Amino acid sequence: MSESIEEFAKHLIKNLAKRGASDIHILPTRNHYRIYFRTSNELIEWQKVTIELGSRLIAYFKFLANMEVSEKRKPQSGAAELEIGELQKSLRFSTITNFNYQESMVIRLLLSKQDCKLEETTFFPKAIGELQQLVSAKSGLILFSGPVSSGKTTTMYQLVKEQVDKKQSQVITIEDPVEIEQPEFLQTQLNEEAGITYEVILKASLRHHPDILIVGEIRDSQTAKNVLRGALTGHLILASIHAKDTEGVLLRMLELGVSLLQLQQVLLAVVSQRLIAKKCSLCEGNCHFFCTHFPHDHKKATLYEILSYQLLEKRLQELKKEIFNQKRTNGFNEVLRKAYVYGYITKESYQQFQIR
Repeated sequence: MSESIEEFAKHLIKNLAKRGASDIHILPTRNHYRIYFRTSNELIEWQKVTIELGSRLIAYFKFLANMEVSEKRKPQSGAAELEIGELQKSLRFSTITNFNYQESMVIRLLLSKQDCKLEETTFFPKAIGELQQLVSAKSGLILFSGPVSSGKTTTMYQLVKEQVDKKQSQVITIEDPVEIEQPEFLQTQLNEEAGITYEVILKASLRHHPDILIVGEIRDSQTAKNVLRGALTGHLILASIHAKDTEGVLLRMLELGVSLLQLQQVLLAVVSQRLIAKKCSLCEGNCHFFCTHFPHDHKKATLYEILSYQLLEKRLQELKKEIFNQKRTNGFNEVLRKAYVYGYITKESYQQFQIR
C-alpha cells in the first residue's frame, strides 16, 4: 500500500473520530464513492472521492484487517487497531458488493475507556441514583433493553466501573465484539468459528468466580438459562436483551424458557433506554451537528424507564395471574412525556420515540 493512501485513511479516521462518529460508510455510485459518517443516528456526507481512491481506501482497510483483499464478491468482516499519533483506535469492518460488483464498506469506531459520569449524559439524573443503588447488590440480575446504539453498553460499563471504584471487585465481560476497552475488567469476546460461544464463555466465567458479570446480549434460551443460574448462585449479572420496553423484556425471558418463579427469585430490575437528541435553543429544534451550543458528545442524552422493587414484583404477579391490563400507560412513554413537558426534547422527538 502506498504511503499516501495510509495517510488519507488515518486522516479520515482521526477527523471523523474527533467529530463523534460511531460509523463511517464508504459507498459506491456509478461515477464516484461517497464517504458518510454517522453520529447520534444522523448520517452526514463527509466527501466524495474518485472510484479509484475509494477502491484503494477499501483495499487498504481490508489489508489492515487481514481480510481477503482480492475477494470482492463475498461479504467479509474483520477488525484492526489503527495507531494515529498517540491514539489507538479499535475498528470493525464489513464489506458488501453491489450488483455492479463495486464494494462498499462500513467501519465501526469502537469506544475507548469511558470516564464520563452518567449523571451528565441523562435527562433525569435521579434515575442514575436508582441504578447505582441496584448495582450495589451482592447478587441478582439486571436486564437492559433498547435499540442498537442506545447506550446500553456504556450504561452497564459505567455503572459497574463506579461500583469497582468504591470497592475492589472482579468483573468479567462477555461481548461480541468488545465495544469499550476497560483495563479494570477481564474482557472476553466471542469467536464462534473457534467454538467460543456465549454458552462456553459464560460457563467458564462463572467458574472464574467473578463478583460482577456483564453479558453483551441474551440471544437464545441456553444463554438466558445460564444467566439465571449464575444469578441464582450468588453473582451480580448485568445483561442486555432485545425488547421494545420493560414489559417486553419480561415476556421475552418467558419466551426463552425462563420461569416466572426464577425471575421472581433473581430479577432486580429491568431497564429500557433510548438516546434522544436534546432540544437546542439556538437551533430551535434538535441540536444540529455543526452547532456549538452543546459539545459533540453531549448533543444527545439518555432517557431511562426503570422497572424495579414493588412495581417489578407487581408486574410479575400480574403475569403469573395472566392479567394483561390494556389500559396501563406505558412506563417509558410517561418518562418521555415528562422530558417533552420540561422542554428537554422537541415535539418531533416526543412523537418519534413513543412506544405504541
